[in-house]
Amino acid sequence: MELPKWTEPALYGAGAGAIALAIIGFNWGGWVTGGTSAEMSQKSSRLAVAEALIPYCVALSISDPSSVDIMKTLNEATSYKKRGILEKAGWATPLGASEPNRALAESCLNAIENKT
Repeated sequence: MELPKWTEPALYGAGAGAIALAIIGFNWGGWVTGGTSAEMSQKSSRLAVAEALIPYCVALSISDPSSVDIMKTLNEATSYKKRGILEKAGWATPLGASEPNRALAESCLNAIENKT
């Protein structure tokens, strides 16, 4: 069986079109792989949890008996040490968690600094 003469150029064109479509789709079309999608989803959910817990963190900062001393230390600290101060104070540790939440500490710090 003999194929028509247009078959070979058509197959090359379809292959080149598929490659061009993939390049354009992944670079400019917003396509992502499953791994990238899962990573973006995890990051989004962590930020959403931190945003939801900001009132909890701010309430802890108000009700903590040593909040005056911690706020004084926080105001005197350099910007890169402030998150650590909040974590050490326990204000960024959600209920039931043993470790502070970094995203919560950063969000809470932003809320506390904008409140005062």
